[in-house]
Amino acid sequence: MTTERFLQLADVAEILNISSSQTYALVRSGDLPAIKIGGRGQWRVERAELERYIERMYKETRDFVRSHPFTYTDNAEDELG
Repeated sequence: MTTERFLQLADVAEILNISSSQTYALVRSGDLPAIKIGGRGQWRVERAELERYIERMYKETRDFVRSHPFTYTDNAEDELG
């Protein structure tokens, strides 16, 4: 993997282990900041923005877990699947 400043959406998808369409949706919704560059308007995500996004998702997940405590009546298979 490169250490370039900007990543293509395909690179972001690979890093997050999600589909290209999911990555595009994150960018188009504004959840993951990106820029359009070049004559064809290619999307690029700055590596630092991707890291901030990942940290934000960790925080949101921690907050979710704290506000939705796991109980033995929960079906763990549903959460993991």
